[in-house]
This record gives sequence, C-alpha cells and structure tokens, in this order.
Amino acid sequence: MKAFHKFLPVATVAGLLLSAPTFAADWTLTAGNGTLSFAGTQTGRAFEGHFGKYDGTISFDPAHPEAGHAKISIDMASATTGDNQRDGALPGHDWFDTKEFPSALFEVKDFKAKGGNAYDAEGTLTIKGVSKPVTLPLTIDIAGSALHAKGHLQLVRSTFNVGIGPWITGQWVALEVGVDVDVTAHGG
Repeated sequence: MKAFHKFLPVATVAGLLLSAPTFAADWTLTAGNGTLSFAGTQTGRAFEGHFGKYDGTISFDPAHPEAGHAKISIDMASATTGDNQRDGALPGHDWFDTKEFPSALFEVKDFKAKGGNAYDAEGTLTIKGVSKPVTLPLTIDIAGSALHAKGHLQLVRSTFNVGIGPWITGQWVALEVGVDVDVTAHGG
C-alpha cells in the first residue's frame, strides 16, 4: 500500500497532462485578405475567375492540427471571370443557381499534418445543396496575428450539379475545375 501512495502524485500529474484540453487559436477570414479563385476550360480556352465575397472562422493550432476545424462560406453571386457573357450565366439556374443556393460552404472537420507547414484540410464541401467529402492540401504559415493558407483543389463540377442542362457534359465547358486558395485570416 505504501508503494501505491508514492506513485499516486505521479499518476495524478500524468493523468492531468494526458487529459489536458488542446487550445487552438481562433482566426477570422474575411474577403479582401487574399484570393479564392477558380479555373476551367470553355471551348478549349482556359479561363479564370474568383469569388469576391467569402468569410469564415478557423480554429487551428499547429501543435495539434487534428483538433482544428473551420467553416468557410462563399457568396456564389460574387463570382467573376471578366467575361460578360460567362459572368451573366454563372448565377443562373444551370450554373450556381444563386437564387436558390446563395452560398457554398466548406466545413473542415480536422487538419492532418503532412510535415513542415503542409496539411490536409479534411471536410465537406456543399455547393447547390450537394455535400461531398473533400480534402484540400494546404500550406499554413502563422506570423503574429495572421494565419496564411494556400492550397489547390481539383473538382468535377458535375458532382455538385454545376453546369446542368446543355452544359452537363464537358463538350463546351470542361468538367474539371481547379480551385485555388490563397488567403490570410486574422486573430490568433
């Protein structure tokens, strides 16, 4: 019994350390602090665009990325490509259908460390009411009160019912779309 009492304080401290909660810093993302862009091909010609309005929150600690999470909302009506015809069509029913689905949502359930400043943001992307699991490879750098995230994701637009009707095949507009994230969130 005496030996048990000698180890009780050590066991108590070890138990507290092992059960200590992880404290992730909270960051706020607002439009204008980077770019959220997309790229595709229409009739064999590459085009690029971006979303002018997005916001969200990120909870992230590089010491415990698996405890992190994020929720990013994108205003789909803010998409622009610099082409009047394309920009006029994007909010319509066949493409983003912004009257019915004004926002897209990316909810990150955790971050997986890949070494150095590289992570996989694993979560669910919802566009036009269709939710699919996605993994966004990112680099994340923290300097003072700023978190900078940069990454690239390939999507198939038809998976999210983007480009329906005469656009459902890749005949005129390719099914593959690249999404690039290069944003800075503040807080910490």
